[in-house]
Amino acid sequence: MQRFLIILLCITTLSSAETSAADRAPNVVLFLVDDMGWMDSEPYGSRYYETPNMSKLAKQSMRFTNAYATPLCSPTRASILTGQYTSRHGITSATGHRPPQAEDFEYLPKMAPPNQRLRMPVSKNYLDPDQYTIAEALHDAGYRTGHFGKWHLGLTAPHRPDKQGFETVWHCAPDPGPPSYFSPYGVTPTGKPTAQHRVGNITDGPDGEHITDRLTSEAIDFMETHRSEPFFLNLWHYSVHGPWQHKEEYTSEFAKKQDPRKEQRNPVMASMLRNVDESLGRILDKLDELKLADNTLFIFYSDNGGNAHSWSSDDPKLKKITGKHPLYKTIQSYRKWAGGEPPTNNAPLKEGKGRIYEGGQRVPLIVRWPGHIQPGTTSDAIVGPIDLYPTILEVLKLNRPANQIIDGGSFLPVLEQTGQLERTAYFTWFPHLIPAVSVRQGDWKLIRRFEPHRLYPEIRELYNLKADISETNNLASQRPDKVRELDALIDEFVKKTGALYPQPNPAYKPRQANTANKGGDPERGLVPKFSKITLVDGALRMEADGRKPFLGTAQVKQTGPLTLTMRLRSTKGGAGNITWKTAEQTEFPRQGQTVKFDLPAKADWQEIKLNLPVTGKTGIVRLYLPVESEPLDIQSIQFQTAKTKKNIRIWDFRGAKP
Repeated sequence: MQRFLIILLCITTLSSAETSAADRAPNVVLFLVDDMGWMDSEPYGSRYYETPNMSKLAKQSMRFTNAYATPLCSPTRASILTGQYTSRHGITSATGHRPPQAEDFEYLPKMAPPNQRLRMPVSKNYLDPDQYTIAEALHDAGYRTGHFGKWHLGLTAPHRPDKQGFETVWHCAPDPGPPSYFSPYGVTPTGKPTAQHRVGNITDGPDGEHITDRLTSEAIDFMETHRSEPFFLNLWHYSVHGPWQHKEEYTSEFAKKQDPRKEQRNPVMASMLRNVDESLGRILDKLDELKLADNTLFIFYSDNGGNAHSWSSDDPKLKKITGKHPLYKTIQSYRKWAGGEPPTNNAPLKEGKGRIYEGGQRVPLIVRWPGHIQPGTTSDAIVGPIDLYPTILEVLKLNRPANQIIDGGSFLPVLEQTGQLERTAYFTWFPHLIPAVSVRQGDWKLIRRFEPHRLYPEIRELYNLKADISETNNLASQRPDKVRELDALIDEFVKKTGALYPQPNPAYKPRQANTANKGGDPERGLVPKFSKITLVDGALRMEADGRKPFLGTAQVKQTGPLTLTMRLRSTKGGAGNITWKTAEQTEFPRQGQTVKFDLPAKADWQEIKLNLPVTGKTGIVRLYLPVESEPLDIQSIQFQTAKTKKNIRIWDFRGAKP
């Protein structure tokens, strides 16, 4: 009888706990991955990476195909917490590990170095304490709030997560990544202690424990502790950001695997993504075990596009790394398994992290809320980090705070399939690296650069993403009406958000053109052999001056394969070819490294696009153009990586004068 009463009491208690959990306000879990690209999981089309838990979550959720982030981590994180565009909160780059600026600091300097035409804005190094974050809003509404993992929004104590609404925190270095992914976490991979990296309240685990696993355990402890009260779990993983320290037992499995798409091939990244996927599975399983899954809004998201450039064979930073460097052993391990591959490949999206193209800012977003979101659905709604704050508030039936400006909109109607997110357009403000601002409206995207760049000479690039997701066909010259329309939206956005727009530099001293073809000439780097070149209006004219005329260049130093795009004009036309030798070769081979093409006779400009199956790194490239019988005009020459569409070298003569 006593045993029966105990069992009955347990059943009654469990039933009461389940009822109280269902009656409570929903929990919120934000599972944020660092540097995870749009194509870096099975639900989004990868056939190389293995992410069964992400696939399972997608089947239970709504998966977004047009979700955006800022091209770097810290701006996205600040926008998540504030609901504001980067141009408003001021964190526009990943500088949260640097000391905070003084109160009177000028974020748009009055002067710039003489070689800079424009004064460019400076990113704020910290999240302003005056911001009323989503964590503070939820904490004030009675939620238990916890932040676990990467912060990168402030170096000093007044700017850490415990001062921004999180009552439970577990975070280590303020840097982009931890000094070590393996415990002890406060030392570099060489084993040398670094006291400056012990910022936060991180504690070491057993030797060799991976930080992804430890973060997950800390987050699970938080959920168990607060299982009987509403909580906001902010789990911001360090993975899959560098340094790429991985579990070699996983990596060795992926080293034997090939991508049927022939796009992704880095076993180190595959290993780290499997580790993150396991973390996701553990969190989801714990929610099930605690019987909290049905009353939890679960958000899976990434802070920027996949890293498609670091630690690749052409990364200039690696040349400085020797055996004494803290990352030497890590790089040796990376090289052992990944060779010269960058961390990931975002194809069919263009480029990656740090660029304003789709590969840099389109990211995975999967949202689950049982009973409210139909499982296995997808949405093409255009959403971004500014929208999480107002969406969470509406889900929890909380009013927007009067003391916080929120640029984003709630996409709860999209989640529940009752309506749309009402917004004219979505903007990305990114005045760093290759400075630009972009606007997305429907299928259209306009990129406006503040000044030409040697790799990106066009000030405006217009793309129809429905027809051209890879951003290969710039329609700006064909659709000036659409450019004007979207330009006006950017002007309005700049004014509304207080963006610090780049301004002319009064100290600028333009470099003088050098007629000896060594300075600022547009044809610099193209060497004519058995031919001569001259600038004409909007073109470079090439004519024969001997047998087998060609243009040679040594400025395309890149591991292949490559893509060459030329805009040419010739009323005679003819046959041509491109040939190359690699950096290791002392002579041009007689065969095997040549691509032939035919240029039709035509008075209009023609685009010739060639795939160059380069193996190894190019040393010298020769362009044998059909000029034997008549001069030929060149409007532009563009070399790109074939897989990532990264620009290597561009010659554009459209603004050239005789």
